[in-house]
Amino acid sequence: MTRVKICGLTETEHALAAAKAGADFLGLIFAPSRRRLTPEKALKIVEGVDSLPIRPLIVGLFVNELAAEVNQVAEFCHLDRVQLSGDESWDYCRDINRPVIKVVHITDDKKTSQVIREIEVGYRLRLKHDPLCLLDAKVGKAYGGSGKTFDWQLAREVAARFPVIIAGGLTPDNVGHLVREVRPWGVDVSSSVENNGRKDTAKIEAFIQAVREAER
Repeated sequence: MTRVKICGLTETEHALAAAKAGADFLGLIFAPSRRRLTPEKALKIVEGVDSLPIRPLIVGLFVNELAAEVNQVAEFCHLDRVQLSGDESWDYCRDINRPVIKVVHITDDKKTSQVIREIEVGYRLRLKHDPLCLLDAKVGKAYGGSGKTFDWQLAREVAARFPVIIAGGLTPDNVGHLVREVRPWGVDVSSSVENNGRKDTAKIEAFIQAVREAER
């Protein structure tokens, strides 16, 4: 089954809608972004989702933050996983208490072999928990959220070697094609399931439905 992560949630109602639609992960952003949450606001969302009989895992997204601060926020907000979307090294991951989702930034000139070597480094380390990698397009100085796709052939070759989440430019219209062609462990979406900057329940449901239909 392809796991679905709905990222950049800012309201409890949208987190609940994503959970009820079948999302496997809910992403809350603690890095500079228009979707950035305070730990207090994030905790309210987590507590709202905790009321569900079965709830998705909660992922907190950080960029180049001190490990101690990441651990403190993760503990306070009861996060299940921590996503590191900046320039954090694999050695840095050793200091993170929660299971890590490490973003591997894909540029136009990055080769499949480079991506595989980068991921292999993490798997050779003895981290506290098995790592998970997320592949996302790197555009300029931004750490994600570009809405740009990258070479899906590269994604397919990497996904054949490692469990990876694919992000970048996915929409309800193209995610089914990605699932069929790439066979990723998971997919991640944020901006394309929004309307005027706010999460749109119908678009979230359409995205998840497209993933499930592609699996069939």
